[in-house]
Amino acid sequence: MNIFAQFAPLLSLATLVGSALAAETRYEANWNSLDKRPCPTWYLDAKFGIFIHWGVYSVPGWGAPKSYAEWYWHNMADKKPDNVWWQHHKQIYGEKFNYQDFAPMFKAEYFNPDQWADLFARSGAKYIVPTSKHHEGFALWPSAEASKTWGRPWNAAEIGPKRDLLGDLATAVRKRGLKFGFYYSLYEWFNPLWLTDKPRYVTEHMMPQFKDVVTRYRPAIIFSDGEWDLPSKDWHSEELLAWLFNDSPCKDEVVVDDRWGKETRHHHGTYYTTEYGAGMADASHPWEENRGMGYSYGWNRAENFDDYKSARELILVLVDLVSRGGNFLLDIGPTGDGRIPVIMQDRLIQMGDWLKVNGEAIYGTRYAGRDCQWSDGKRPGQQYGEFMIKYNLMDQIGFAPKGDKAVKEAFFTQKPGVLYAITPGWPGAQFVLRDITLPADSEVTLLGWPTPLAHKVEGDTLTIELPVVNSDRLPCQYAYAFKITGAELRPAK
Repeated sequence: MNIFAQFAPLLSLATLVGSALAAETRYEANWNSLDKRPCPTWYLDAKFGIFIHWGVYSVPGWGAPKSYAEWYWHNMADKKPDNVWWQHHKQIYGEKFNYQDFAPMFKAEYFNPDQWADLFARSGAKYIVPTSKHHEGFALWPSAEASKTWGRPWNAAEIGPKRDLLGDLATAVRKRGLKFGFYYSLYEWFNPLWLTDKPRYVTEHMMPQFKDVVTRYRPAIIFSDGEWDLPSKDWHSEELLAWLFNDSPCKDEVVVDDRWGKETRHHHGTYYTTEYGAGMADASHPWEENRGMGYSYGWNRAENFDDYKSARELILVLVDLVSRGGNFLLDIGPTGDGRIPVIMQDRLIQMGDWLKVNGEAIYGTRYAGRDCQWSDGKRPGQQYGEFMIKYNLMDQIGFAPKGDKAVKEAFFTQKPGVLYAITPGWPGAQFVLRDITLPADSEVTLLGWPTPLAHKVEGDTLTIELPVVNSDRLPCQYAYAFKITGAELRPAK
């Protein structure tokens, strides 16, 4: 019997008891206590979320090649002749045009939160994380602290859109059953109080502002950032998180990342973060990889078609990350007038189409003890460029060639009593899995295919016979999920 099936009733009871205990626990303002708070199950099940970088920087919407366009103000502030950011700004807007002058131009006049939320629902994402404010300090909600410490209107309700962008999006997203949270930058590059008195900035600006945005919007997830200048003690992070987990209106649901002080990444937080990387190898603690579709988080008008990952690449990144126990937070960068670029919409919709067929092998799954069966011994996160070149032909013909070029790789996920093997392309006439055990009555199916598949077991090898198909009959594109009941993998050697 599969070990998950044997202990499923006990695990369910333990989850209920654990949730009840978590609701009653009071956490102390120290990492030793805070780190004992369990991760809410919704996050472990969700797997796929959408990051949104949107702010005043979306008006210029420009960055040097392979850079973050949301850092526009910071990077153009150095007015040296060899600074391409400053030279671009001077050429387009003039040297007397200050960054703050972009704020009235950030009108978001085409922002339709219901259209955004419909797209997010179609994408298959389960949680949405917009920037409540980035390092520029401009708040997308009616933040009194923002305008007070900046000495000018510096939030979206007072200047630019003159609208609670964060609140409107939260309402639309939640109507579609998606979890809503936000990104929050602890520091602000040029806030006068930050530049002159950091302790006062933390206690008089950051802490009350953080409690305000949490209380207003009850986030299910908080992506903190901009922590690297100070240790967590100076940010009062332990005090803030104790309040968040004990007394905030989202105390039982909220998850937080690991960016709360210069020493906290991969040490403290509900989940750990990686950024434009390969994720983490250790599935013992929840983690999440976040990245844009191109090289930037904020919209960068200088990026071209070839700078964007294809839908196939993004789907395989999702599969790879989930197979190793992680989540994928994929970023979009709307324009200053409130539109989501069509190429970004296309990528999200294609991911959603794939998840409609294969979501069972993604949502609610856990690490299977071995993330992949890789014929050349290399994980795609290690040799991703070579991996994509190797299978480029599949994008053109819809399925893999036969013989030695047929797909022999698989990523694994599992649920109680079920193993999923996901192949990055069509395997051909047969698909062979090694180091696997399964009972005689095990059933093998292909998600999206109407009938079970013939298969045979020889020792610890499973051979699956596949139907003869052309591209029109394939259940989806890019990757294919096989569901195997009662199967178990041997751990990776």
